[in-house]
Amino acid sequence: MKTVRISLEDGRAGGKIDTAKVDATTDIDIARHRREDRLTALKESAEFARSVRQRLGLSQLEFSQRINVPLDTIRNWEQGKRTPTGPAKTLLRVLDKAPEAALAALA
Repeated sequence: MKTVRISLEDGRAGGKIDTAKVDATTDIDIARHRREDRLTALKESAEFARSVRQRLGLSQLEFSQRINVPLDTIRNWEQGKRTPTGPAKTLLRVLDKAPEAALAALA
């Protein structure tokens, strides 16, 4: 991947930028931040999937059967090994906001 350095002007995006901190940021720092961001996203995704299932009062097996997703996939989501994407992510959002309608549509 190509790294491009740009200069930033204070206030350009409506906020203040600590140019000294930006200039002191190394490629190693950026790589560490990316790893931390990915881990945080996986953790939040796992917590969301688990909370949706628990609010429905379903076991992992029952949940997987109701939404027609393999049990291993549910476990991987809840353990943070995988994150739901595309239609699965949308389904979880719908189950979170309108669980009765979503479950009725899946029946």
